[in-house]
This record gives sequence, C-alpha cells and structure tokens, in this order.
Amino acid sequence: MTGGTLIVGASQAGLQLADSLRRLGDTEPITLVGEENHPPYQRPPLSKEFLRGETDAESLAFRAPSYYADAGIALISGERVTGVSLSASGRPGNGVATTASGHSLRFDRLALTVGAGPRRLTVPGADLEGVCYLRDRDDASDLRARLGSASRVVVVGGGFIGLEAAAVARALGKDVTVVEAAERLIARAVAPVVSGFYLHAHRRRGTRILLSTGVTGFDGMGGQVSAVRLTDGSTLPADLVLVGIGVVPRTELADQLGLECDGGIVVDACARTSHPHVAAAGDCTVQPHPLTGLGRVRLESVQNAVAQATAAAATLLGRSEPTRTVPWFWSFQGDLKLQIAGLSTGYDAYVLRGDPADERFSVLYYREGELLAVDAVNSPADYMAVRRALGQGATVPPDRAGDQETPLKALVVARSDAVTAP
Repeated sequence: MTGGTLIVGASQAGLQLADSLRRLGDTEPITLVGEENHPPYQRPPLSKEFLRGETDAESLAFRAPSYYADAGIALISGERVTGVSLSASGRPGNGVATTASGHSLRFDRLALTVGAGPRRLTVPGADLEGVCYLRDRDDASDLRARLGSASRVVVVGGGFIGLEAAAVARALGKDVTVVEAAERLIARAVAPVVSGFYLHAHRRRGTRILLSTGVTGFDGMGGQVSAVRLTDGSTLPADLVLVGIGVVPRTELADQLGLECDGGIVVDACARTSHPHVAAAGDCTVQPHPLTGLGRVRLESVQNAVAQATAAAATLLGRSEPTRTVPWFWSFQGDLKLQIAGLSTGYDAYVLRGDPADERFSVLYYREGELLAVDAVNSPADYMAVRRALGQGATVPPDRAGDQETPLKALVVARSDAVTAP
C-alpha cells in the first residue's frame, strides 16, 4: 500500500468506515485488514439463526465478493496487524503497519476497528475439548457442529449471548443448564423485573438456571469435558460447555501507539482518539454518551458500529460531524424478542407497561422524571415509540406510561410539556 487509509479490523465498523469514505467522495486507496479468513460478515445471527442451522455461513457476508474490487477497497483477510507506527512528526502520512506474516502496509490515515475478544475463564480444565466460546464465525460453526452430538449443555454466563445460545440448545432438545455468578440474569443491562421475567421464561421452557453460582473448574475424560465444578462444591455433568462471560476490548495496537485507553480506546463524538489523526470505532471503543455527551460508555451493537464508523470516516476526511444517535439493540431468545432503545444506566425509576406473565410487556426507564430508555419484550410498537421519542428529544410522562389502553406513541409529548413524576 502506498498511502491512503488503512483500516485495521474487518468488522462491521471497519466495512462501514470504508464504505462511508467512498460515499463521502474519497478517491484515495483504502485497505481493510482482518485476522479472520472470511470477508466481513454479520455477527448477531451467530448466536441465533446460524446456530439453529437456519442460515449458512456464506449468507452472513455483508457484500458480494465483487463489491470490494468495484469500490476500490483492498480487502486483506487472514492477516493480523502486530505493529503500527506513525510518522515521526505525528502528522498524517508515512505511517507503516506490519503484519504477523511480515508484510508492511503504508498509510496516510489510520482507523482502528479491531473489536473485542471473548473474556476467558482461567480455571483448571478450561482448555479441555468441548469448552467453547462464541465470538466469531469459526466459533459458531464449531459450536453448531458440537451441538449436533451433545446431550448435556452447560452455559456459563447469563448474559445475552449465553441466553440466546441456551434457547437454541433447548429448542434442539438438549438438557441445558445456565450458570450465572450474579444474583440475576443480564443484570448490567436490565431492571430486576426484566431479569425475573427471563429467569422464569427460560425455566418454563425447560432450561435449568443457577444464580449466584460460579465455576471453579472443569473435569474431563480423555481430554473431553465431562463435568463443570461449581463454587458450592457440586458438579454438573456436561459434554459441551459454552462460556459467555463478556468481552474484552482489543487495545493492543492503541497501547502501542500511546492512545488513551480506559476500558476501551477512548474516542470523542467524532470517533477521534487521543491522537488527532487516528480514528477508532466499534466494540473496541469507549465514547461520550451518544445522546447527552456526558461520561463514557462502551456500546456493543450494530447500530453503534455503523454510526460511529460513519462519523470516523468524516473525521478522517477532515469533516468533524458528530451525530446525535439513539442507541438500540436486540436479543432474540427463541420466541422471546427483546428490543432496547436508549441507555437505562443511572435510572432511578421505571414504569412497567403490560404483564410479564403474558410474555408481552415493556419497561420504560426514567431519571428524575426524564425518559431514558425502554426494554420491550414482544412489544415492537412500544420499542419504536420510545426510540422515536428519544430521537426527537421528546418523552412519555411516567404517570401515563403504564396506560395500556392507549398506544404508547399517542402518549409521546414534547419534553417541555412533560409531566414529571413526583
């Protein structure tokens, strides 16, 4: 490569950044480098449709193979960038990246879209055959193949990925146990009422769930996992284990460049890192709250990857274009479809709309009477109403939010007219 933009990480954010550069009129060379041997692909289906066998690996690709050549994007797959250096002056131009295979890639502009890796368990037996993680396409293909012959599945971690995979395994007729160290499921993302709903809903469908329970190790026979040892001294028989205990942002290259990192690569609203000529986007970053601009948050979602990468492309072209976006996310656990709009962090009250026993309800989150977010279970209309309200800077008065007789979209009012809960 002889200049142009180098994007390290062939992720959703990486592809979006490259595509946005072209859409913004950039005619300079673009090189997109990824560790995996596959072109950029969709990750959300890995724990859902793909794991269920409803879609194949090829259909996950974002673009047809011809797209990259047609768009003038040099896609390099199966290469890991191990080192990056900027010009001596720190200004754009004359940067060099080296790969594990010894190749050198020259660039004028740099973007890091390296994502995150699975947080791994470091307990005895963690390297046994059948102890799996689910982060990329190869992980999902391996897990799908193993599910075919497994009978007793243990999922370590009651977060979104763990519960999605547990729902798939249970639907395939497997004996499934979820082991969660916290006192409730998906505790970092939802209110207790939502955690309680998912606990009972999964149990009703035949999944065993253990809360406040950790894993101390794995036992094996002939190198294959055979049991999971728990903190209460008991063991669970298992011939397949999925560990889903979160992810760790990949900051190795950022650290090498001396970029500020704090639970991820720190960026501003324009996706600039602490080096003014290096951008970053996606799961590897922490950023100001996308609606308020306050604090720092790390968002793992398709919506954030797209929005942040679009801003990063503008930044690399010298056009600072921060955007005010409403974060959104979804988790489909079998027939339970959770859609989230906004960020509920810091809420001091919530309103339950509907009855969880009906498996169709929503929870609206508030802070000092201000609408923050919604968790909508099998309630797409409520989800869309709140998403639009947040995007418009509007609200739903908390004293009316629980009125099921009125569509939620009809309760949206301008914030200045909102009635604040006492």
